[in-house]
Amino acid sequence: MGIIDMLAFVAVVMPSTWIQLGHELAGLGEFPAAPIAGYLARSASALYGLHGMIVFYISFRVARYWGLIRFMATLALFHGLVMLAIDLAEGMPIWWTILEGPAFTSTGAGVLLAQYLSQARFKGEGLADDPE
Repeated sequence: MGIIDMLAFVAVVMPSTWIQLGHELAGLGEFPAAPIAGYLARSASALYGLHGMIVFYISFRVARYWGLIRFMATLALFHGLVMLAIDLAEGMPIWWTILEGPAFTSTGAGVLLAQYLSQARFKGEGLADDPE
């Protein structure tokens, strides 16, 4: 998941014409010419990329970052709901709305389920800092 998020770094440096084309191909119409639009597209991409780097880093020390992983997975549940509400409020295309929020929520749920199913192993080995 971290590697997928790190792909967002491409949008930080890609030509503006690519951002404009992607916007149109997504069915969102013409990309706004205002500087804030480009700023938000690039800065949001940078944040997603940084998030990916964090996820990638902690994936190599699951037991050590057990509590942080659970915290981030719990946040993903709520993030998905927030994104769904934003998508609905802003009138995003239905395909976008169906995919985005539920993807975040299901990712968080999947990680929490994986932790639940494996907590006995980590607790038994004394590796997890907070496996309860």
